[in-house]
Amino acid sequence: MARVPNLPSGPRLHHRPAQPVELLIRGAHVIDPRGDLDEPHDILIHAGRLAELGAPGSLPAPAGGDVLEAAGRHAFPGFVDPHVHLRSPGEEYKEDIESGTLAAAAGGFCAVIAMPNTDPVVDAEPILSSLTAAARRHAHVPVGFLASITRRLAGEELTEMAELRDAGALGFTDDGRPLVSAGMLRKALQYQRLAGGVIALHEEDPELSRDGVMHEGEVSARLGLAGIPSLSESTMVARDAALARYEDARVHFQHLSCIESVEALAEAKRRGARVSAEVCPHHLTLTDEVVHTLDSRFKMNPPLGTEEDRRALVAALRSGVIDCVATDHAPHAAHEKEVPFEEAPMGTTGLETAFAALYTELVMSGELDLGTLIERMSAGAALYDLPTPRIALGQPANLCLVDLEARYQVGADGYASRSSNSCFHARTVHGRVLLTLAAGTVAFRAGMLSQARALT
Repeated sequence: MARVPNLPSGPRLHHRPAQPVELLIRGAHVIDPRGDLDEPHDILIHAGRLAELGAPGSLPAPAGGDVLEAAGRHAFPGFVDPHVHLRSPGEEYKEDIESGTLAAAAGGFCAVIAMPNTDPVVDAEPILSSLTAAARRHAHVPVGFLASITRRLAGEELTEMAELRDAGALGFTDDGRPLVSAGMLRKALQYQRLAGGVIALHEEDPELSRDGVMHEGEVSARLGLAGIPSLSESTMVARDAALARYEDARVHFQHLSCIESVEALAEAKRRGARVSAEVCPHHLTLTDEVVHTLDSRFKMNPPLGTEEDRRALVAALRSGVIDCVATDHAPHAAHEKEVPFEEAPMGTTGLETAFAALYTELVMSGELDLGTLIERMSAGAALYDLPTPRIALGQPANLCLVDLEARYQVGADGYASRSSNSCFHARTVHGRVLLTLAAGTVAFRAGMLSQARALT
């Protein structure tokens, strides 16, 4: 019997068991662009599913359940992050499944997808199976996992992609390292026809990026720091988009950062390639000018670009050329980042700050519509054949409740993440997540008016 691609035989998302929620959210302003919702509603959730939407004040409290008085707050579909690093196995001192998914829930995310560049690398079924088992014990929100394209991320030998797909891998990536060999990528795309899933690519030409620590340009020259040219990314995007089109393969470009990559992506889509892309909050809101501080929180890969790059990325996200927002949540221990800029590891956390940073910098400034931001922050689900969160009758409760008026300083009250290397640390932002429901359960709650009793 022929094997059916794209449908792993095992579960695709994993989380710890919890009691399905019984809850009335009263009077929240509901925004769900996919359902054309943009007005206040009561939201009744029964047995973890959305049971009824009604006019504010019209729905009765659930028997034995809770009531949240949410007038003045906003309810959105839960966000989905297609690119996080949970550092498990091997580097749990930075983050683990429990702390990372709590950080996700605190940021309004109802699902995340974890990368395989761990220690050991997720390149074999037993490692993937141990991770999914750990997620079923500890994850606050559902977690999906990508496996590596090549063994040990070495770029020399393909993994057993079909076996990993059967074990539940959503797709494959060597994230953290580029797949330098075009021939190896072509083999992976051909194997993908059998295994299914998405090939996600970290685009970087090591011969161009070399020992660079920031974007190559005026700021790097001024600071005397080795730079990484935008061509390191964009030439690989163009090459791999051509391979994807030739093989009629599904390819997803990770963390795009420059205008040249946007142009290559747009051309690939115009020519019919089955490609998608993500962009991170830091690339949408910051530029290499902040590196003048030499604060290692601003050191990430790919590096922060110019204002021209930033504006091109925002425009591409707005138009849909770039499909979704991803945080590339990359936690590091304090002692690893508290070294000279050149010596620090690359990466910033992002799960707890993504919505607030983007709402503050892009929506409040008028660069991006709120509905577009909400849609793009969950669009990563469909790219991996996962259900997209909806505020619709009968759907599992995957939503977040946000106070858009709340103004606070990032990190002032600490972080849910085990790491504090946020590039938005100490910035004042608007938009605090008060409640996150994931897979019909309470994943996160913050202080808010509540009737009856505290949520459990």
